[in-house]
This record gives sequence, C-alpha cells and structure tokens, in this order.
Amino acid sequence: MNDASLLPLMILMTPLCAAPLLFALPERSARLRTAINLGAALLKLVLVSWLSWKVSQGVIYDLRLTVLPGLEFNLQADPLAILFIALSAVLWLITTVYAVGYLEKGPHRARFFGFFSLCVAATVGIALAGNLFTFLIFYEILTLATYPLVIHYGTAAALRAGRIYLIYTLGGGLVLLLGTLGLWVLAGSTDFVPGGILAGVAEDSPLAAQLLFLVLIIGLGVKAALVPLHSWLPIAMIAPAPVSALLHAVAVVKAGAFGIMRVVYEVYGIETAQLLGLTTPLAVLAAVTILYGSIRALGQDDIKRRLAWSTVSQVSYIALGIALASPIAAIGALAHLIHQGIMKITLFMVAGNLAEGRGIKKVSQMNGVGLAMPGSMAAFTLAALGMIGLPPLAGFVSKWYLAAGGLQAGQGWVIPLLLGSSLLNAAYFLPMIHRAWFRTPDTAPQQGLVRRRIGWMLAAPPIATAALVLIAGGLANAPFSPIEWTRFIVTLEYSQEAL
Repeated sequence: MNDASLLPLMILMTPLCAAPLLFALPERSARLRTAINLGAALLKLVLVSWLSWKVSQGVIYDLRLTVLPGLEFNLQADPLAILFIALSAVLWLITTVYAVGYLEKGPHRARFFGFFSLCVAATVGIALAGNLFTFLIFYEILTLATYPLVIHYGTAAALRAGRIYLIYTLGGGLVLLLGTLGLWVLAGSTDFVPGGILAGVAEDSPLAAQLLFLVLIIGLGVKAALVPLHSWLPIAMIAPAPVSALLHAVAVVKAGAFGIMRVVYEVYGIETAQLLGLTTPLAVLAAVTILYGSIRALGQDDIKRRLAWSTVSQVSYIALGIALASPIAAIGALAHLIHQGIMKITLFMVAGNLAEGRGIKKVSQMNGVGLAMPGSMAAFTLAALGMIGLPPLAGFVSKWYLAAGGLQAGQGWVIPLLLGSSLLNAAYFLPMIHRAWFRTPDTAPQQGLVRRRIGWMLAAPPIATAALVLIAGGLANAPFSPIEWTRFIVTLEYSQEAL
C-alpha cells in the first residue's frame, strides 16, 4: 500500500468508522450524534473534493489486496468513480441534515443513523470498485445495510415491504454472483478496464459472452428497477422520507444503473457489446421501462408511490443512453446519473415535508398547500418541471443529449420515446403542481391532516437541491458542470472526434 492508495481508503473509512460510533450512542445523545453525522459527511466531502482534483490532474489511485490467486480486492479512483462518489458526497451531507431534522424526536435514532452510515459506505465502495468482485461485495453490503432502514417503523406493512425488498435484492445479488464467477472463468479476471476485457473471449465464444451479459444485467437490473424486476421499489416506499430520498437519488437504484455502466463500458466495451448484439435488447428493455413506469405513476394517489414509479421510469434513461452506443447519448446517460439524483431527492424531501408539516400523503390532499408551504412547494415545482424536461433545468439537458445521441446512432425512434415520456411526466406532475398552487384549500376537516411548522433542517435541504437543479441546467456548459466531467469520461470509451 502506498500514499496513492490511501485517499480512496480514507474516504471509504469515513462513514465506516462513523457507523459503530453512531450505533453505540444512547438515544438521548442527540447533539453528539448530530456532530458525528455532520462531521463525517463534511470530512467525506472534503476528501472527495481533494480526490477529484488529484484525478483531474492525472494522478492514479489504485489499491489492490490479493484475496485468492487471480482474485483481488481493488479500489480505484477513475473518472467514472469520481462522478458517482461526488454525487454520493454532496447528497449524503444534504440528506444527513434533512434526516437529523426529520428524526429528531423519532425512535431508534442510533440504529437508523448507524445503518445510514453503513449504506453510504457501501455506496462509496461501489463507486470505487476496480473490479466486479469488489463491486459485488459492496453491492451486497448495500442490500443488508438498507434493509433495517426500509423496516425502520416496524409496522406490519414495513416488515412486509422489507421481506419483498430482501427477496428481490438478495436474489439479484445471487445472480450477480453467478455472473461474477462466469466472468472470472471466461476472462480470467473481473477487472474494470476502459474498452473492456471480453473482446477476445467474445470472438471465440460469442454465445457464452451473450449469456453472461444476460446474467449480469438480471443481477444488476433488480436494483436498477428494470421491468420486470422492479416491483420491490414502489413497495419499499414505506420507509422514512430520508431513506426514500437516499434510495432513489444515490444509493440502491443508482448502484444498479452504475453497475450496468461498468459492465457495458469496462467489462464488454461498447464495440464488443454492439458486435454481440447486446445493446439493442438493452435499449428496448430501457424504453419499455421508461414508458411503463410513467404509465403506472399516472394512477397513484399516494405521493411517494407516484414518485417511486417515476423513478422506475427515470433511472432507465441511464440504461437507454448507454445502450444507444453513441458518445453523445453516453454524455446524456452519465449526466442523468447526477441530474436524476438531485431532482428526485428534492421531490422526496418535499414529500416528507408535506407529511410532517401538514399530514399530507396523497395527491388528492395537496389543494392549496403551495401557499401554506411556499418554500417546499417551490422546490418541488422546480424539480418536477426538471423531470418533465423543461429548459433550462437539469432534466432538459439530459433529455437533449439523449435525443441528439439517438439521432447520432441512427435510432430515430428515441425522439418519439422521449417526447412521449415527457408528456407522461407532465401528466402526473402538473396536476400536483396545479393542486398545490391554484386550488383552494379544502375546508372540510380530513383525517390525519395537521398544521405544524417544520424546522430549517427540513425546509432548507430541498431548496438547496432545487437550486442545484437550476444550476446544473442553466450552467451546463460551464467548465465545472457535470456535463464537462461526463465529456471527459466519454472520451475514454469513444474517440475525441466522435463527440
């Protein structure tokens, strides 16, 4: 181990070391728990910023520990890892502030924040994994760390949701384990390498390479919520709002989408994936998921379930952009990893605020809530319009690159797909915005509704992430924007001239 391997390890250890401290604290130690939570999140953000700068300067970070002959535990900080880990660092800090405010008087806070930190550590490991073996380890840790968060309330509905969540995600993990073993047998390695490691194998044994791809996509598709492997996601919405926000923005669903990126770009390589005919079925699967998720969202009165079905749809934009095998579409896919995260975390945090501040959990109860909670609903409105794809918000930028990439790849059907998806997004988001701002509040008393003032720790985070939605879209061409970093990543897979 040398100095160049210590920084990624320090980033991984930051939430990992915070977790046992948080578990050990008594429930009454609220201030110390908040200090540890925020201190760890801030430290991780500083370390990730430093790592990002060093990687942009060409420094290589690569930590390898031999587990078995030919099998290594490998952490590396490549540009793709930086993209994901930066999202994780920023949103962990914001979500931690929100979670502290949300659960300040709730039960089992030590347990909650302990597993919350483990969940973040697993996400860091997934981002920094330098091979599929290491990825699998953290992929499974993520499943086990998020289960207690899903069942946090301990109700019958929560326990049922947790069982379904475990069945799906552990099943997906087992399939991914089979895929990892298959990759090791076929290629003699599980390393993530730009351009892929299977070109020679695919030439000699194309059927084996195709079957392996199917196994890997099934294993990753569960967490990425690809149809028909998606059913756990709307059910898991029983979890507290900070957990829903984290699951949908940066942790579980993004782990699946990020894994698909690694497999297509760095296990197969985009050229090999195309030659084997793997990208077209993946694009079709993503397109079906995009439409199906949006259609199901239309019929949901429960706010969090509507947002969950929206996630099923929106995360598949990433798979679509990868499968189009176009450098411009790849920029859209990578950018949407960030953009979907900041938009969806905003929506879920506002959903939590509506429940905490007014007891509102259904779309049909949102009449006039914009005037009662203007800051939260303004944030919700910005994020929802971004999801629809309204310029100049972040979602518009993603969709623009995906559409241009579809044309570049000669896949003109992507245009009506994106237009249809945006119309469906508008059909389930605009009625919520209309109810909140233009409907008169209901005067008849409704069961469960309350009137409480929410504190700044609940009010500020969604406003901050909504501002990011505006900045990421409005300043998309700025040198510090996510789009510029994604351009840099795409040049590693495609030639500069292709952009």
